[in-house]
Amino acid sequence: MSITIWVPAPLRVASGGASELSLAASSVRAALELLQRSHPSLYASICDETGQVRRHVGLFVNKSHLRDLEGLDTALKPGDVITILPAVSGG
Repeated sequence: MSITIWVPAPLRVASGGASELSLAASSVRAALELLQRSHPSLYASICDETGQVRRHVGLFVNKSHLRDLEGLDTALKPGDVITILPAVSGG
């Protein structure tokens, strides 16, 4: 089952410059576990040392925020897109 992870520009250095990664995963948790093995610095930008998504990072499956779904246990189907959205601040 192939899903796509969209990597925003500030995190692309951790994905080898790729804006999109294709993975075979049945859940968000499984996708993150694959990222932990294949792109550990990208994983560390998304998840803390306990494996939870960092507070300043939003994860979306298609157009729905992970917190509005089943969290890390959200099931994925072929063609789904996970979008990583780090918080932006400044002023």
